[in-house]
Amino acid sequence: MELSVIGGSRVKLGRTDFACRELGYVVLNNDCRFSKGGVCFGQNLRLKKSGKGMSLKAVHAEPIREMKKKKKPSGSGTRSKQVDGVRLFVGLPLDTVSHDCNSINHSRAIAAGLKALKLLGVEGVELPIWWGIVEKEAMGKYDWSGYLSIAEMIQKVGLKLHVTLCFHGSKKPNIPLPKWVSEIGESQSSIYFTDRSGQCYKECLSLAVDNLNVLNGKTPLQVYRSFCESFKFSFASFMKSTITGISMGLGPDGELRYPSHHEQPTDGITRGIGEFQCYDQNMLSLLKQHAESSGNPLWGLGGPHDVPTYNQSPYSNSFFKDGGSWESSYGDFFLSWYSSQLIEHGDSLLSLADSTFGDTGVSIYGKIPLMHSWYGTRSRPSEQTAGFYNTAKRDGYEQVAKTFAKNSCKIILPGMDLSDANQPNETHSSPELLLSQTMAAFRKHDVKVSGQNSSEFGVPGGFEQMKKNLSGDHVLDLFSYQRMGAYFFSPEHFPSFTELVRSLNQPKLHLDDLPTEEEEGAESAIMSQETNVSMQAV
Repeated sequence: MELSVIGGSRVKLGRTDFACRELGYVVLNNDCRFSKGGVCFGQNLRLKKSGKGMSLKAVHAEPIREMKKKKKPSGSGTRSKQVDGVRLFVGLPLDTVSHDCNSINHSRAIAAGLKALKLLGVEGVELPIWWGIVEKEAMGKYDWSGYLSIAEMIQKVGLKLHVTLCFHGSKKPNIPLPKWVSEIGESQSSIYFTDRSGQCYKECLSLAVDNLNVLNGKTPLQVYRSFCESFKFSFASFMKSTITGISMGLGPDGELRYPSHHEQPTDGITRGIGEFQCYDQNMLSLLKQHAESSGNPLWGLGGPHDVPTYNQSPYSNSFFKDGGSWESSYGDFFLSWYSSQLIEHGDSLLSLADSTFGDTGVSIYGKIPLMHSWYGTRSRPSEQTAGFYNTAKRDGYEQVAKTFAKNSCKIILPGMDLSDANQPNETHSSPELLLSQTMAAFRKHDVKVSGQNSSEFGVPGGFEQMKKNLSGDHVLDLFSYQRMGAYFFSPEHFPSFTELVRSLNQPKLHLDDLPTEEEEGAESAIMSQETNVSMQAV
C-alpha cells in the first residue's frame, strides 16, 4: 500500500518542521483514496469533474532525511514527548474489525491513518470493542483475534490505545448484540427497554435485568464480568504500556442513560423531549415494589400518563409544564425512582470495571450524555426522560459524580464542540451551560473530566468551541476526537483538525523522534513512493 501527499504547504508540529506536503489531501492505492468529498474505500475511484476524464500522478513527499539521527536500537519506535496540555486521542471507525473478528476492515487505510496521526503528535487512538463481535456465537466463546491485530498495529506505530467496551449495539454501522442474546430476546422481549406503546429498544439490555438470570442461567452482570476478565487476560501484554485507558459501556451508545430517543434525527438536532423507558415487565415490577414500599401502590401501575411523545415539545402535554405533575409529590416519587435505577446500574458496572481492571494500572472511564435540549426550561425534560433528575431547582448530576468518585472512575463528557449560538431557539437548548454544570459537579468530587466532540461530521463553529473548552481553566484529562473515516481525512476537514492539534499544546516531536532506517522501511508505505491514480468523469 502506498500513500502520497498532494499540496505544497509545510506542517509545523511543535518545534519540529517537517518538509512533508499537506497531510490534508492524500491518495492511497487500492484501499483508501481521497475523492472530492472524502476518503473512498475500495478498488475504483470515480469523480465527477466538469465532464472531463483525467489522470493524476501523486506527488512524492517525505520528511527531511538529513535531520535524521543515528540509528536507534530495534523496536525503539517513534516517540512523542508529553508536555503540559490535553492528551489527544482520535476514535477509530466503529467497524474497524470485521463482524467475524478475523480481519481489520480497510487495514491499509487505517495503517496509513495511524502513521499520519503519529506524525501530527496525537497521543493515541480510541478503539470500540463490540460485545456483539467478540462473543457473537455463544456465551463464553470469545474471539479477540481482529482486535489483537489492530492493537499490535497501534503498538508498532507507537501510539497509545484507549479501549471502549461496547455492551450495546449499533444501527449504523449495523453491529447487533450477540446472536445468542438476540435469540433469547425473540422469546423474552422483556430483556429490552420498552416504551409506553410497547416498542422495544433492541440495541442494549434493560438495566432492570442486571441481576436476573435471563442469559442462559446467568445475569447480564455475570456475563459482562466474564467478558472483561477475558479481555484483561487476552490483552495483558498491552496493558499500561499501550492500553492506557478503558471506557466501560454503560448503556445506549455506551452512555449512562435510558434510550429516551429510539431513533436519532437525521440532522442531529433533537427537538422532542423523548419518552420514559419503564414499561418492560421487569422495570414495571421494580416500580410496583417501590410504590408499595412508599405507601402509594397506585403510583406503581406505570409511568406518567400526561407526558408528550418522542418528538413533541414539553408544552404539548401537562406533565413538564410549569406547575405540572413533575413538581407534585407523585412527580418527585417517579423521577427520583427512575433516576436512582440508572445510577444503581452505573454503580454496578463501574464497580465491576474497577474490581476487574483496578490492578492493571490502566485508568477506567465512563460516559454520560449531554442532553442539552430544553435546558432553558425549569423542568429540563430531555434530561428527565434520559434518567437525570436535573431541574432548575435540583442538581441531577451530584449523585452521578459521587458514584464515579466511589469507583475511582473518570468521566467522559461529550458535546464540547457545541455552542449555544448554533442551537435552534425553539428548543431552549444550552449545551454550554449544561456542560458547565456537569463539569462543576464532577470536579467537586475530584473526578477527572475528559471531553469528546458530538459529531464526526462537524457542527457549525465546532472547532472554535472545542478550542475554547480545551483552553484556559477547562483542564481536561484527555480529549477523544470522533472519529477517523472518510470525512476525517478529507480536504474540507483535515486541515482544521491539524490546526486544532497545534492549538492544544500537544506532545511535540523532536529531532530524535524521526524514524530510524529500519522504521523507514515501514513508513515507506505512507511516505515514499509515487503512485498513479486514474480519475475519470462519470
